[in-house]
Amino acid sequence: MTPLPTAADVAALDAADPLRHFRERFTLPEGVIYLDGNSLGALPRQTPDRVAGVLHGEWGDGLIRSWNSAGWISAPQRVGAKIARLVGAAPHEVIVADSTSVNLHKLIVAALSAQRGRHVVLSEPGNFPTDLYMAETAIGSLGAGHRLALAPRDELVAHITRDTALVMLTHVHYKTADMYDMAAITAAAHAQGALVLWDLSHSVGAVPLQLSACQADLAVGCGYKFLNGGPGAPAFLYVAARHQAALQSPLGGWMGHARPFEFVDGYEPAPGIARFLCGTPPILAVAALESGVDLHLEADMGQIAAKSRALATLFIELVEAHCHAYDVTLVGPPPGAPRGSHVSFRHPAGYAIMQALIDRGVIGDFRAPDIMRFGLTPLYLRFADVARAVEILADVLRTEAWRAPAYQVRRAVT
Repeated sequence: MTPLPTAADVAALDAADPLRHFRERFTLPEGVIYLDGNSLGALPRQTPDRVAGVLHGEWGDGLIRSWNSAGWISAPQRVGAKIARLVGAAPHEVIVADSTSVNLHKLIVAALSAQRGRHVVLSEPGNFPTDLYMAETAIGSLGAGHRLALAPRDELVAHITRDTALVMLTHVHYKTADMYDMAAITAAAHAQGALVLWDLSHSVGAVPLQLSACQADLAVGCGYKFLNGGPGAPAFLYVAARHQAALQSPLGGWMGHARPFEFVDGYEPAPGIARFLCGTPPILAVAALESGVDLHLEADMGQIAAKSRALATLFIELVEAHCHAYDVTLVGPPPGAPRGSHVSFRHPAGYAIMQALIDRGVIGDFRAPDIMRFGLTPLYLRFADVARAVEILADVLRTEAWRAPAYQVRRAVT
């Protein structure tokens, strides 16, 4: 049996961490161990000044001129091109727009409309709810015999048939951190003539992505998790260049028009990725997102992935050593297996335990019915933070502090 890391071992990991200097680039409250960056990223220190510059200089002084002089009108393409570097795509294949849910709707309808004679959207049970909800409602709007089919991930490939129009999957599972082999699934779908839509919300900025190399068709992702774009940050979507001329957004807003400032009555989709724009971009929010993306682009993705794996291994080893006796069980990949950048554990009283942890300055989150989820954000999380978080978790379990009545009351956001 491998001996558990000592305090000296943990300190050595932090001292050798090539990303350690990024921590000072974020605003982190004193006394807080933040393990929820997979749900809402921390605030980059540079973001308030960036947004203030847009507020006071570009909006306050430039007024409406800033659509031209400050490049507001091209911001969705500009920031999309930066995100393209993080997902392994060409600059003209990614654009910032709307929310993840809205972008799912656009791409689901566009794919089904293009795949005539095919009727099935295939996903897995337990996929992130908004993905399934948007598929249901998009299919309902189309009619014509379309349906949503669900298959367990170990049986998924066998369910891809000649009637499958679209395979829609989340690359990293939001609860378990299980990660699909993107290249293999995409190839299996293509062998049957189906398109694939990947949700990258728990992947982008956390794990290496190569959409072009995997021959991916479509993808969406959010900007407020590992990209640190702020609460409700705009999302992005990806359409491979080979599909852009054939796919049309079902939301024909004026920003997606080929000639938006000629103000003609009829809709004419813009060429390329711009056709998937809809309404006017929220410039303040896009500025905050761009700040987070710019910071992320300063880091090496290989180092981020390596540190993520090391943090997960340390977390799992320590929890299994110190908390196993208290009915805490790992959910998702074991150490060493491919995973996203969060770790989840199951406990019957998971919600109450998480509330007790938050009260003690360890912020994770809870996913029903019984999962405690801990995000591992390599740019600002230290190995010492992980070790200390497990100490606090073990104390909460040992003392049964989670039984306090206040921790049993469910809040609106868990």
